[in-house]
Formats: sequence, C-alpha cells, structure tokens
Amino acid sequence: MRATFIRHLPTEWNKKTLLQGKRDIDISPITERLQVEIHENQKLLSTLAPFNLVLASTLKRTHQTAQLYGYRAETEGLLDELDFGPFEGRPKEELFKAYGRGWEDNPQEIVLGESVLNLEKRIRDFLDKYKQQENILLFGHGSWIRAIVSYAQYGHINYMNKIIVRNNECITLTFD
Repeated sequence: MRATFIRHLPTEWNKKTLLQGKRDIDISPITERLQVEIHENQKLLSTLAPFNLVLASTLKRTHQTAQLYGYRAETEGLLDELDFGPFEGRPKEELFKAYGRGWEDNPQEIVLGESVLNLEKRIRDFLDKYKQQENILLFGHGSWIRAIVSYAQYGHINYMNKIIVRNNECITLTFD
C-alpha cells in the first residue's frame, strides 16, 4: 500500500500553538502563500494519482482541507488526532513542561485523554484495515502523521515527537 498523508491546513489554534486534539476547530482563512503551497502539492498529487481511496478523520479541519484540494473524503475515525485530554486548548509548552523529556524520549508511557499506546494501536488497526488498498490519500493530523512516520521507519511510534510535520505538509509512505 502506498499512502500519501496531508496534514490539515492551519487553524487559529495552530497559529497560537494551542493543542487541538479532538476539538473540532475550523481551518483559518487561506492566504496567498497557502494557495501556492496547495497548488504545489496538487501538482505532486497528480503524479501520484489515481487514488483508489481518499480518507479524512472525523474532524472538520481535515475535511475542509480535502475540499480545498478538490477531494470529497470518506470519514475514518482511526485517523483522528491524539486526544490530549486536559491539555486541549492549552499551549504546547504546558504539555512539554508537565512531561519533560518523556514527551520526546518515551511518549508510549504517557496517558492524556487517551494513551499514546492507543494511538499506536489505532495506527496498526488502520494499516491492517487498509492493507489491500493500493494507493490512498489521507487528510490528517500532526501527531497521527508523526506517529505513523515513526512506525514506518522504526516499527513503533516512540520517535514521533522527534519528527516535525508542518500544516499542509505532504508525505508519502509505502507499506508492505
């Protein structure tokens, strides 16, 4: 399976570095710079097409992003962002302060609104569910995409917080 992931377009909370998690936040108005980035990504996607499946999480920011790319995505709850529990709506720095090096070096031990291990389970469930698909396009979230990149590279998600995935970044991975 080849899977291409696009992290949702920026929201006002992204701009303020607030953790969104399961909060259903709209994307921000599209700037000229974002229009150019979307156009560049669309050119890349045209070289990867056709996609036999297009998916987005249950959260509207991923569906809004898909629509701006010209896709109508099916909803897949396994793609939902990590539930940050009491840290949702709070600055990322508060999470970093609370968990110190553990957030970067050993996130699998952390339980927020859901355990980070549950996020890894959702990734394994996703890969199992869609393993027969040849070429899929996914509109998702930062933690989820960082986690699957870590999983693809290392076989686990423990390096997810050492990976950077910007809003609107496009990443393609291949899974056997």
